[in-house]
Formats: sequence, structure tokens, C-alpha cells
Amino acid sequence: MTDDPSVPRHRWRARLRRVRWGRWVVIGLVALAVAVTFGVTTASTQSSLGPHEARYDVTTDHAVTLDLGPLGTLQIDSPLPLTLGARVTVEEIPANVSSVDPAKTIAALSSDLQGYVQFFSAPEATLTDVASALLLDAALRSAGAFGALAAIVVVVRLLLGATRRAELVAVLALRRRDLVGSGLLALIVAVTAVSSLNPSEEVPAGRPASSVFDGTPLDGARITGRLAGVIDTYGGEVIKAYRANAEFYAVADRALVAAWKFRAAKIVARDEARRLLQAPPLVGPDPTPEPVLAEVKPVVMLMISDLHCNVGMEPLIRSVATLAKADIVLDGGDTTLDGTAVEQYCVTTFARAVPKGVPIVVSDGNHDSSETSAQERRAGYTVLDGKTVTVAGVRILGDVDPNQTRIAGGTSLSGKETETEAGDRLAKTACADGDVDLLLIHTPTVGAAALASGCVPVQLSGHLHVTARPALVGKGTLYVSSTTAGAASGQLTVGPLHGTAQMTVLRFDPATHRMLDYQLIDVRPDQSASVGNRIAFPQPVAPAAGNGPLASGRSPSP
Repeated sequence: MTDDPSVPRHRWRARLRRVRWGRWVVIGLVALAVAVTFGVTTASTQSSLGPHEARYDVTTDHAVTLDLGPLGTLQIDSPLPLTLGARVTVEEIPANVSSVDPAKTIAALSSDLQGYVQFFSAPEATLTDVASALLLDAALRSAGAFGALAAIVVVVRLLLGATRRAELVAVLALRRRDLVGSGLLALIVAVTAVSSLNPSEEVPAGRPASSVFDGTPLDGARITGRLAGVIDTYGGEVIKAYRANAEFYAVADRALVAAWKFRAAKIVARDEARRLLQAPPLVGPDPTPEPVLAEVKPVVMLMISDLHCNVGMEPLIRSVATLAKADIVLDGGDTTLDGTAVEQYCVTTFARAVPKGVPIVVSDGNHDSSETSAQERRAGYTVLDGKTVTVAGVRILGDVDPNQTRIAGGTSLSGKETETEAGDRLAKTACADGDVDLLLIHTPTVGAAALASGCVPVQLSGHLHVTARPALVGKGTLYVSSTTAGAASGQLTVGPLHGTAQMTVLRFDPATHRMLDYQLIDVRPDQSASVGNRIAFPQPVAPAAGNGPLASGRSPSP
């Protein structure tokens, strides 16, 4: 190549470098394609399916295949792109009790029933979580495979040496076309070999489900084996319960929206009447207009609490958050029933209920767990952990509940701190911070020390499943929200409401850092709803000027 005297030597070198770089780019792209193919088609993750643990493996048949062992399979079209699908291997229901006795067994089975029905009500939430986990696993596998291929190339290059590499390049250049064809064939074989769905293991197409699935999230599912007979025989009753549940919350949501709009219309009519009564006479000189005072837009907060995995409330939460134009959603805890890994879909469903861009701040309760906190963080929640956070201009302090309650397992400390110790720690944090606007904590009594210190003006809590309207406690104001799940004593939270479900809209003045008012929204078991008037929020008693002690006679803050 360099024997041609008409071409300067530096140009030959530059051309040679370009050829070499081009060859490495091609090799890199081929390696990347192989790595990505391997990573995507072998991706796998552990997640949940109803109350079960389950393994999800990527397939290339564009179907989600639920493998129920000897019962058969259930197939639905895959939401994944291209021709990718998933094979779901159902595993055990995790055991959360240390011993088995009739009472604990019945309680556990009741919890399992809720898991099945709640999954069936919103399977897309589980599929969303699984798709995200599979994409992450595919990326990690692809990166690992690419690194392995790069290492192999480097090792082979070093072992061959420069002379032997030059000889091989010269030989291979003569058979470039054959090598390209062979490489493409090898790539196709590799893709087939690493795919999770081996042709010999392909699931039979099955027959379409009977009409029991019509109009449900599993519409058009294909079934094989004995499962088809089970669904034909018993599925009708399950679907009837599902549709009744969906219709119940749809009617309740319409009633809630109507109640909100009716109240808004009344306010407009009242304001218009006041304006007319105060209007100037129609004759005479126009009065000098009064100056318009600038008003600070209040921060609107929607408080929910004690949802206990009642995913039926999802559309109603969305309606209130949208109608109220909420800036923040505050979750008072007990989002789940038992804090298990399989309740991820509950967290995801409630996260989807909140309008896009609206932050969710949660103080996890005694029915939640560290697993729940991790699920919430993945879903975009701000999980309070003992430090003050600023959200939409509001300084919020809170933490997880010091207790944990497990189905049939009783209540115990979740860590080393007691309620009193956790409360004292939060009080010290609030006083050291000196700029806390509100304390969000699940159990009301945990905030007693913080309210007594005078360093927390407002505390919001849940846990009791009853409403305790705002009242002066210590040197602050305590408000306890009732359950948003309509949870009633001795009743499951799945299905239509057994008790009144409640949400609260609060307005906060960012200029004065005071809670302005609150508004109760109730949804009742008869599917009716009411939207209350805005009620002024009680303010802590301010200290008398120059006197030191508070006007009420209580001692000043430490």
C-alpha cells in the first residue's frame, strides 16, 4: 500500500487508521447487538401475582403466559414492545406466621383472597412494575455480556500478537462475504438459543376463554388444561363480584364529582349575590375603585390515610386530587395490609391515582414495612424518615411508625425505638430545625412531645380509622384523618365499602406558614358522597407581647 510513490506517506497512515477504526466500530456494533439480544431475551425478575411470589421470564412470542402447573395456563397479549412477552411461573404464597393454627390460617386465607381480587381488579399495575424490572435486568445482562465479549476480544488480541493478527486479517479479507453470511446466521442461531421460549417448550395456543372475561382486563385470554373448566364453572361468580365492585366505585365516583360541582356552583352563586348587594347605584359618578391587594396562592394538600390496599378507591382519589387542584398528596400511612412484597401493585395503583407532577409524601404506618417504603420510593413517593423535607414550599417532618402489625401475628416494635422515644426524637429534630410547618406521622400519640414542645404548629395523623377534627393540643394543632379505604372493624377492605371512606383537602398559606382551613370529603357505603364546607383551622395560641408565657398560661417553648 505504501509502495505507491504518488501518495504521501502521512496520507497512507491516516487512511490505515480510518480502516482500523472502522473495523473496530463494526466489531463493537456487532458485539453490542449480540449483548443486547442476549440481555433482552434472557431477562428475568422476581415479583408478585396476587398473593403469590412469581418469576417472570422474557419470551419472544408476544404473549404473557401464566403457568399454573397441572391446572394449565392462561395467556393474554403482551404489553411489551416488538414480539417480546413473558412467562409467569407462579410460586408460593409467602408465609408470614411462625406457627399454624386455625385462627391464623383463616386470617391468612382471608388476606390471600384480598390479594387475588385486588390483582384481578388492576392487573396492569403489576405488569407495569414487572416491565420496569425486566428492562432493568435486561440492561444489566446486556452490559455484562458486552463486557464479557470485550474482554474476550482483548485477551485473544494479546494472545495472537501483532504478526499473527496481520496474517489472519489478510486471510479473512479474502473471504469477507462468506464470513458476513456466516456471522448473520450465527447471530440468528444465538438469538434462538438464548430465548427464554424454546420452540420445543412452546405453550399450546389454548382456546379462547368463555364470555366470563368479556369487558374485564383479561378480555380475550386464552386458556389450556383444567383451568379452562375451572373458569367456566366458577369464573362467573368471580366476574360477577368483580363487576359489582367496579360498578360500585364508578357510581361512588360519579356521586363525588357531582357533589363537588354542586358545592362549587353554590359558592359561585353566593359570591355573585354578595357582589350584587354591594354594587354601587346605577346613577351618579363612578366610585373610585379600591386597590386590588395581591394574594398569595395557598398550597392545596389532599390527605389520604389507611388505604389498606383498597385499590377500588383509585378513581376517587384521582377525582378529588384533580378537582381540588392539589399541589401535594399527603399519605398518613397503612397503604398496605401486611407490608409484603406482593403488595407492590397496591402502591403502584395508588401512585397512578395522583395526577402527574403532584408529589406524594408518606409516613408509613404499622401495617407497612421497610419493603413497602422501598416500593413507594420506586413509585416516586417521598418517604419520611425522620428528617425535614421541603415539598411545594411546605416544610414537612415525619417518620415511619415505630410499631408493626402483622396479620395473625400481633403488634410489636419495628425497630428498637418505642413510641415515646420516637416522639422525643422527632420533637428534638423539630426544635433543632426551627422551621417545621407540619408533622406527618401515622399514630397520633407519637407526635405528643413535638406538639408539647411548641416546635410543631400542626400535626396530621391517621391510624384510628375515625375523624378527630382539628383541636389545640399542647402548643400546636392536631388533626386525625379517618380511613380512605372505608375500613370497618372486622371487615375486609376489598370489595364495596363497609364504612365511610374519607379524604381531606387542606389549604396552607406559604406567606404566613399557617394552615388556613380544611374540607372533608366523605364517600359512604350507599355510594353517596358529600363535600363539606371549608372550616377555619384552629391556630395555636400566640405568646402575649412582652409577657413571655403564652396567653393560655402554658410554659414557653424550651
